[in-house]
Amino acid sequence: MSILIDFGRDTEFSFERRLRGYVGAVARAVGVGLESCTLDAGTPAAAYIALDWRLARFPGHDLALVWDEVNGWAAAIENAHGDAATILRYLGGEVVPEPRAVVKFLAAVRAGDPDAGTLEAPALREPGDHEHLLALAPEASPAAGG
Repeated sequence: MSILIDFGRDTEFSFERRLRGYVGAVARAVGVGLESCTLDAGTPAAAYIALDWRLARFPGHDLALVWDEVNGWAAAIENAHGDAATILRYLGGEVVPEPRAVVKFLAAVRAGDPDAGTLEAPALREPGDHEHLLALAPEASPAAGG
């Protein structure tokens, strides 16, 4: 009997599972469930968390958190037709910060704090190398769906 192990596929499976757990932990921290999240584990990996909040300065647009493996988390508003999101501010610092750092950033954005994050995309890393990105991600609890 021969067993063939495809390490590339295993890394991507592990990455997708850990990323789902991490995004789930962030979603729970900001008060929404996994049903509000979408995830793309391709390259570049990305995630989207729909929020039920609106900012006073953008009354017709829902607020969302978006993440990608290059720039990390950002606060965004959904466009009128729901076809894309416009980035307002980037958290910066780390690609996969602790969920409480994302909560603090989101609270600052909602409060209109001009010092919340940065306007410029931080370009924290190159896309790909998901094995290395896995090492950066905080461990999610088993309840995170990971």
